[in-house]
Amino acid sequence: MFVTNPLSARVSDAFAGRWGGVVAGAVALSALVGTSVATFGDHETPAPTTIAASSTEAVAQGQSPYRFTSYTPAEAQGPQSEAPASAPIAWEEHREAVALPLPEIPFIAPRPHTVRPVNGRLTSYYGARWGTAHNGIDFGDPIGAPIFAVTDGTVIETGPATGFGLWVRVQQDDGTIGVFGHVNEILVQTGQQVKAGDVIATVGNRGNSTGPHLHYEVHVPDGSLYGAPIDPHPWLAARGVDAGVAQD
Repeated sequence: MFVTNPLSARVSDAFAGRWGGVVAGAVALSALVGTSVATFGDHETPAPTTIAASSTEAVAQGQSPYRFTSYTPAEAQGPQSEAPASAPIAWEEHREAVALPLPEIPFIAPRPHTVRPVNGRLTSYYGARWGTAHNGIDFGDPIGAPIFAVTDGTVIETGPATGFGLWVRVQQDDGTIGVFGHVNEILVQTGQQVKAGDVIATVGNRGNSTGPHLHYEVHVPDGSLYGAPIDPHPWLAARGVDAGVAQD
């Protein structure tokens, strides 16, 4: 007669139950993994397949005898982002926009580089006169009329001068020296920068003068104190300024 040990039986039953649960869990996990693998496998993109077309007809038309049948090349590249389409412009709005007048741009004339020294007319030329050298040209103008800087330059002397009463001397843009004589009032000072057309003095009748006028000279630097005088008439003409014709 065999007697079963109650403790051994309970251990065996527990062992069998524990491993039975493990086996059952393994079976369930295997089934779950299999299902997942099958699920992912269903979504794989199939490889492109080709079907031979009529080779003779395709080649005769200059085409490949094969064509993709699973998806188009565009589909093979995946989804492509598209730029948002802009809203169409109504024709009436476009027409009105095109018809708008352009803004008016005022014309700005370039600043002259050389101007006449005064507005008055020429009265006397450069050269010998009354037995003496007349080293400039004269312009008749009323007392107080504006005298302009002929070019851009620098004022190098102002004040009293023998024979001229008062004068202004300007180092002009080409290195020559402009002399403005018989002036009534001096409006600039030594060292001042001036632009062509700036008012530097007014017409007067000072010094050895027979009437209100401007005496204008041009001197070329030659190492001497005042330089060598040249005829201002052709010098002005070469710079595009017509000094005029003196009346007899």
